[in-house]
Amino acid sequence: MTFEVKNGSFGYPNGRKVLDRISFRVKKGEMLAILGPNGAGKTTLLRCMMGFLQWHEGESLLDGRNIASMNQRELFSKVAYVPQAKGAVMSASVKDMVLLGRSSRYSIFGKPGEKDRQIVAATLEKLGLSHLAECSCAELSGGELQMVLIARAIASEPQIIILDEPESNLDFKNQLIVLKTLHALTEQGISCIFNTHYPVHALRHADKALLLDKKGGVCFGDAYEVITQENMRSAFGVETAIGQVETPTNQYFDIIAIDTIPEETTQESEAGPMTQTANTENTRLAILGIIIENRDSADRVNAMLHEYGEYIIGRMGMPYPARSVNIISVIMDAPETAISNLSGKLGQLQGVSAKVTYSKR
Repeated sequence: MTFEVKNGSFGYPNGRKVLDRISFRVKKGEMLAILGPNGAGKTTLLRCMMGFLQWHEGESLLDGRNIASMNQRELFSKVAYVPQAKGAVMSASVKDMVLLGRSSRYSIFGKPGEKDRQIVAATLEKLGLSHLAECSCAELSGGELQMVLIARAIASEPQIIILDEPESNLDFKNQLIVLKTLHALTEQGISCIFNTHYPVHALRHADKALLLDKKGGVCFGDAYEVITQENMRSAFGVETAIGQVETPTNQYFDIIAIDTIPEETTQESEAGPMTQTANTENTRLAILGIIIENRDSADRVNAMLHEYGEYIIGRMGMPYPARSVNIISVIMDAPETAISNLSGKLGQLQGVSAKVTYSKR
């Protein structure tokens, strides 16, 4: 299923235009991260996308069909929405809250069955929430409630899941659980769209990125082409360093905020508009070594290599039965950002290790 926004524009009654001619498309199994400073319209965008607010211009489409033509039951049988966990909540138990996610799967006068309860139990187990099943949602911390709302959305078995700052209020471990869960959903063919205040989460986990700034600027494209030092400067008014951290098994992107930029500086024309630009000048020759320990990930590895096929000039693979692994060596001549992006994506797959060795020139 494809989700698309075409020329979406929205403004509030005070006359301030928040979103201006935004267009993007998310295909089956893709993850889109939406970034921008406070006040850039990230949450407003999600609400317009879902039809909670009406576009002043433009439309939201599911497989080419305007969602304004769908009733809520039809829409929510395909799309799950996870709001920020704040404000008053029901005093329902955690398991009953998650069970509400199944309501689009039975008739308006129907009742949840054993299959629904099994799905709820499995979802709670997957997110590490089983110990809270009987607790009242009103007694949960903000982070715990956020996890429950995510569980409710997953239990609905959507084709697309849209989340408003899913990592907010979560500790280090639970942030990782949520991101790994979303990544696993994309491997099942479910599309994920989420707002985030963490550019590094977008760079490591998302296929696509949509970057907003307070001046109405919009940049959409592959995450590694959108999340650049220049665009971080333009959108956030922050100098950053973007590089990689190497572990014994993989290489991961990281972003460090170095210093703020005076507001008057970011308003100068020399800062330039945000752009989707791969670093095509800095092409490198590299060997990408891949070890696949989980055979279930083999198809995803092949799909990713196919996606970057234009840069691959040689490839050799072999099974190694003694260790029950497959080993692939890929030779690439490509922009360094593209090589790093592929390596980072592969490293996120379960049971896959990926490392890059670059030529000296």
